[in-house]
Amino acid sequence: MTDTSIPSAEQSVDEETRATVPGDEEPTETETGTPKKAVSESDLFAQSEIAADYIEGLLDILDYDGDIDELVSAGRPVVEVVGGRLQNLVGQRGATLEALQELARLAVFRQTGSPSRLLLDIGGYRATRRKELAAVARNAVEKVKEHGEPVRLEPMSAFERKCVHDVVNAISGVASESEGVEPNRRIIVRPAD
Repeated sequence: MTDTSIPSAEQSVDEETRATVPGDEEPTETETGTPKKAVSESDLFAQSEIAADYIEGLLDILDYDGDIDELVSAGRPVVEVVGGRLQNLVGQRGATLEALQELARLAVFRQTGSPSRLLLDIGGYRATRRKELAAVARNAVEKVKEHGEPVRLEPMSAFERKCVHDVVNAISGVASESEGVEPNRRIIVRPAD
């Protein structure tokens, strides 16, 4: 019998960070040892369509206007919502956006029976936040290189940690790792071994 229980938020977060840390790539086999089935581009697009329908329903209930785009980017289903008056859907430091993303992932899971790595962006928040986090990461790298001591960053969401890991891992002489437990999980940037 197939387990169709809904994955917890922690499982989704772990999926998001798993592919970002070197040596911690996504498994190619399931826990039973059988090869993991690759998700096709059309399946990923179908996931983004399911999520877009769900988000559109929420926008209708809340009486918000927004244009919704479904796409596949970097092997992930993506839903982007653009329009005015959407800041309430992003929330403080993207907290509401993260919650809506989890709900959209659950909507996909409910229809497909498979967990999704769906990425939701509202009002371009994630693109703007990526730029801010790249600056934070470069600043931490400069401090590590200057002083030779590890730098602990403030707690971040899985999305934010991924952005920082990506920047740090592209720079030689430094490394990054995550520590702690949600919601207080943070990155430590340190000299490379």
